[in-house]
Amino acid sequence: MGISDFYGPADESESVATIHAALDAGINILDTGDFYGMGHNELLLSRALKERRKEAFVCVKFGALRTPDGSFLGLDLRPAAVKNFLAYSLKRLGTDYIDLYQPCRIDRSVPIEETIGAMVELKERGYIRFLGISEAGPEMIRRAHAVHPISALQIEYAVVTRSIEEAILPVTRELGISITAYGVFSRGLLSTTTKVPDPSKGDYRAFYPRFQPENFQENLRLIDNLRSIAARKGCTLAQLALAWVLAQGNDIIPLVGARKTERLAEALGAVPVLLRADDLAEIDRIVPRGAAAGERYPLEQMAMLDSERSSR
Repeated sequence: MGISDFYGPADESESVATIHAALDAGINILDTGDFYGMGHNELLLSRALKERRKEAFVCVKFGALRTPDGSFLGLDLRPAAVKNFLAYSLKRLGTDYIDLYQPCRIDRSVPIEETIGAMVELKERGYIRFLGISEAGPEMIRRAHAVHPISALQIEYAVVTRSIEEAILPVTRELGISITAYGVFSRGLLSTTTKVPDPSKGDYRAFYPRFQPENFQENLRLIDNLRSIAARKGCTLAQLALAWVLAQGNDIIPLVGARKTERLAEALGAVPVLLRADDLAEIDRIVPRGAAAGERYPLEQMAMLDSERSSR
């Protein structure tokens, strides 16, 4: 996402180099959305995968509607829309199939059974291999899974964002559904150089609750505590944050939004960081569930998240 949208300008050549470096390192899941840059991200992936498509497991989210100025208009997950979105994604990606296809949110104006049913039709025709959903709560997960086995739920999960643990994670584990976890660095809060985002450079994080002045200062105190653990473990804060997600179970697959090869290299450095039971207990003590100041999205976006209905 960050390569094409929301985080300010990115260099396309560096973006392609980062994707190639990820593939070279054995990272094979490439996660995108057809609305990231209004198709730009899919076109960029097509360029990066021109000779390497078989090395990648491509995940595509769909369903968001946008205007030419980038504003969001809502969702459309009607069966006809699902098929239309897929047709354009296949063309932009330059491929004849997508490995994991998933609606980006739950459209409460369309029964989830109808959306999943359309996806099943597309799978039967060979256009997609696996079905996923995103930001769904327990009821919607069960309803979708009853139509066709769901392989993955994409949802935000990080050491400072743990609302899935109470009601959602037990359901996915019961049903054998993996979690593709985004936001593992909490949009840069858990980065090596945490800083206030600059809206003049197109950085949308400036409008998010956790980056508002009063919340940001409180969150910095939490982050300083985590930095002390990272220093003791001989890793960066970002590596500690990623290692924490990796330690939560083999069914949790963290998504890393690296835009440059050096950021990718730092993320890869989290793999050998071993967090023992006492390390995890200490992290739980200093950053308990719900400790972060501010919601993960602005109020109007939080209201759109079916996943948050189960945690309130």
